[in-house]
Amino acid sequence: MNIMDKDPRVKFLPLTKEIWADFESLFGVRGACGGCWCMWWRLNRKQFEKQKGEMNKQAMKSIVYSGEVPGIILYRDNQPIGWCAVGPRDNYSVLERSRILARIDDKYVWSIVCFFIDKKYRDLGLSFHLIKAAIEYVKSQGGKIIEGYPVEPKKDKMPKIFAWTGFSSAFVKAGFQEVGRRSETRPIMRYYL
Repeated sequence: MNIMDKDPRVKFLPLTKEIWADFESLFGVRGACGGCWCMWWRLNRKQFEKQKGEMNKQAMKSIVYSGEVPGIILYRDNQPIGWCAVGPRDNYSVLERSRILARIDDKYVWSIVCFFIDKKYRDLGLSFHLIKAAIEYVKSQGGKIIEGYPVEPKKDKMPKIFAWTGFSSAFVKAGFQEVGRRSETRPIMRYYL
């Protein structure tokens, strides 16, 4: 049985300052992956490298405390076990500079850019459920189009930690369709509300 199936112990909450401590707990001392603190998509490479770790943590905390909701936390038994970064595409300057993930049109879109799942809960299909929760959140905010930028690995096996943008199969399962591709392994996918 999937741990998400009608489980009253499961909930999804937008990250706000009231639950910042849960985000810290989920990301741990390493900041999820190498001090990222989910700032990878928001900074140029030089700035990101310069502030890896504590400075990235403080940058994300400033975003949250400013009132911006940078994503959704997945809980089970009141413990944070998963994360999905979602927000207006304009919040992610790396997308704007990317050749592969450049805009396909001038429509206003929201973007799902990152996932982080607690090690004990990986390989359970939780990214699909986080995508569905992100769809509901964007809908509640009046969004009309959501993009995802998953990977399609060339090899059968890819370390999960390197699939932080998600796999395309989870996006397809959630109802996304491919709308562009400038790289063999990186489709641009959309969901229309």
